[in-house]
This record gives sequence, structure tokens and C-alpha cells, in this order.
Amino acid sequence: MGGVEVTALIEGNSPGSVVHEASPVDFDTYGTIYEPRGEARKAPFGAGADADVYPFRGRIDPNGEFPPEAGRYHLYVSLACPFAHRTLIVRALKGLEEVIGVSVVDPIRDGRGWAFRAGADPSRRHGGLGQTLDRANGFALLSQAYEASVPGGVYTGRVSVPVLWDTRSGQVVSNHYPEITLDLGSQFNQWAGEPGLDLYPVPLRDEIDALNDVVGPHLNEGVYHAGFATTQSDYEAGYREVFETLDLLEELLADGREFLVGGRLTEADIRLWPTLARFDSVYHGHFKLNRNRLVDLPNLWAYTRRLYAIPAFGATTDLDQIRRHYYGTQLHINPTGIVPPSPRIDWSL
Repeated sequence: MGGVEVTALIEGNSPGSVVHEASPVDFDTYGTIYEPRGEARKAPFGAGADADVYPFRGRIDPNGEFPPEAGRYHLYVSLACPFAHRTLIVRALKGLEEVIGVSVVDPIRDGRGWAFRAGADPSRRHGGLGQTLDRANGFALLSQAYEASVPGGVYTGRVSVPVLWDTRSGQVVSNHYPEITLDLGSQFNQWAGEPGLDLYPVPLRDEIDALNDVVGPHLNEGVYHAGFATTQSDYEAGYREVFETLDLLEELLADGREFLVGGRLTEADIRLWPTLARFDSVYHGHFKLNRNRLVDLPNLWAYTRRLYAIPAFGATTDLDQIRRHYYGTQLHINPTGIVPPSPRIDWSL
């Protein structure tokens, strides 16, 4: 698998368990995740346009295959990925840090995909996280978790984050990110530090879902429609949908509301915020979404700063890993791999 072995203690295993660390990023040997080569073709980016990229859709259910238990489940995340970032926000908001473990992949990935490597500076931690080895299984590559979860160990689909892993049965519960946050927010209240916090309250669900149905495809995903476009028309279509959605949100927040729905923090805020947090540092320049910076939209920028001031949002945001991932991994957009410094952003209220 292209990894080297180190010896360390990992959660759920006895002292001396072997943890595998992926060998260094090597674009020359393995290509990029978008154009893998050699051995990396065994861990493909995807199996075709019609393939289900989220084939694992288990739910945490007291009466189901995966009942809630403290210490049983583990998250695999990237601090760079906005969809994985959501799970860390919910985990922190609910006070589940001692209930659900976390391993953080290297933000730079070659053709082998997400990999586990020790951080260059082990003393550096962001929000208690930072880049880690695999604390649950000792895998070198995240693809191994997917392979361990299918009959015969042959997995030909996309390897994505976040992943919710069941340490008891040794399999992926879910890689379907919209449902992972819902389960984290509701199914572990018995052990949560904030059991009364309801991020998806029944009376507000229709309004939350309606807003998410706009923000999800047109902003959370829309930035990629523009950034990954290979034709002028596709880029312009993505550009329009992003800024039309930002304009809609700017108008929605013009009444001075603190949160998007119902005057309280909900899933709608959690799904929107990671995209906003990345906008000026990455999407504005790297994805050519340059009509406005977020700081030029006063209502949205004030809203973004309010959320950043909440520790669960600010402490899980690592702009260094975010920039290094986008600029250093997406070489089809940024062939030189040069990572610019962070723009000067004042997050203070």
C-alpha cells in the first residue's frame, strides 16, 4: 500500500499495536487524485458518472444495526474538506469529544487518495486536532477502511470524507455526510456535554430543509461547479449560481437575524458556514469566484464572524490546511502547486 510502519498506541487496541503511516506524497509516482497512475489506480477517485459516491448509508439507531454507544464510533475527517468540517462542528457543539474519536488525514493527497501521515510538527495542534495517524485501525490510506467494509475487500467507488466508522463490527457505517451530522446531533445525548442542544428541531425542519435545498446544490456544491469547470459556459453557470445564492443569503440576513432559521443555531448554519469560511481564502482566487469577497457582503460577513466566535466553529477551522489542500492538491487548476499566504482577514467581532 505504499506505507511504512511505526509503532504506536491506537484507540481500542492494546499497547504496541502497529500503526501504518503512508509514505510521503509522490505525484510523480502516483499522479493526482484526478489523474491517478500506477498502483494508485487501485484506489480510484470514482467508478463512473452513474456510480453512487455515497454507498454507505447506515444510521445510528437504538433499534438498528448501529445503536448509539459511547466510544464505539470513530470519525475519519479532513480539516480541509467543508463537508467533513461539518461533523467536527457538531461533535464540538454537542460536547462529544470524549464519546466519538477522530482521525485527521493529511490535507495533501496524491493519486492514492486521503492518507494518514504524522504532522511535520507534532506539537502543533488546531482545536485539539491537527493531522494524525489513524487512531482507530492504524490504516495508512483511507481507502483501506472502504475495502475492509465490502465483501472480498474490492471497492471500486469514490473514497471520500467524512466517514463514520464502527469499531465494534469493523466497518464503515456511513460516508453520507448529510446524515452523519444529523445522527451526531441527536443520537448520543445520553453522553453529550450539551444534550439539550437540538440542531434539527421538528418545528423548523421544513424551513431548514428548504434553505438547505438551495444552499447545498448551488453554493456548497456550486463553488466546485465553477472551480472545476473545463468550459467557459460551465464556469459562468457555476459563477452565477454561487453569487445568486450569496445575494439571496445577504438579503435574508438584512433583517439583522443572528442565525438563518428560527432565531437559533441549526443544521442550516452548520451546512452553510464551512463554505463561507473558505470563500476569501480559496474560492475567490483559486476557483475564480471573484465578483465579491465575502468581506464585501456586510450581512454575510457579520454572520460569518459571529459563528467564527463560537469555539466549535473557530477552533475547528484550520485555514493553513484548507489552503494547502486546495492549492497543493488540485494541480489541474493550479499546476505549479504554489500555495499563497492567507489573505488578511479580521475575524474579530
